[in-house]
Amino acid sequence: MPRESLKARRERADAIWDLLEEEYPDAHCALDHRNAYELTVATILSAQCTDERVNMVTPELFRRWPEPADLAEARQEELEEVVHSTGFYRNKAKNLIGMAEAVMERHGGEIPRTMEELHALPGVGRKTANVILGNAFGIDEGVVVDTHVKRLAGRMKLTRETDPVKVERDLMKVFARERWTMLSHLLIFHGRQVCAARKPRCEACVVSHLCPSSRV
Repeated sequence: MPRESLKARRERADAIWDLLEEEYPDAHCALDHRNAYELTVATILSAQCTDERVNMVTPELFRRWPEPADLAEARQEELEEVVHSTGFYRNKAKNLIGMAEAVMERHGGEIPRTMEELHALPGVGRKTANVILGNAFGIDEGVVVDTHVKRLAGRMKLTRETDPVKVERDLMKVFARERWTMLSHLLIFHGRQVCAARKPRCEACVVSHLCPSSRV
């Protein structure tokens, strides 16, 4: 594919957005949550784990520790038992307690609303912070780049990068800021239902005519 100008890539990105938005009107964050605290916990647990598994674990976790103040006082061993099935359970339990302690000590029990403050919490990297800001607070600070988003952005030639931070930067250049949070949901839905890793269903893809990797 010849190198595409930024203007042309933005126009193609707009067209892709319109089609995916129409195709997936119910696209949303797959992690069950009722507030910023619950989303923070769920997102920390989602590292190297499916959203479905996290959603099976969090009801019991929030029953036992419904607020940051409760989680800050949790016993490590007890929390490990609850989150065991999400993998890396010792580190996740440690990060969850550390996050809750930091929220209580530095932020009066409230999940902070800035990238810098979120990133300073144990277990919260840029991707996690983007999830929280966008879905709990409606703040479009960046694009969440998970495996689906990275794969689709590459296949659609919206980026030539493979590093998630650089992929995010490229996506932020071609999509309007107010679309950043929803973009990841649309790409994740499309990745799960059509543009699979091993065998993409190009014949069923609504954006196949806009995708340089399409086989149809």
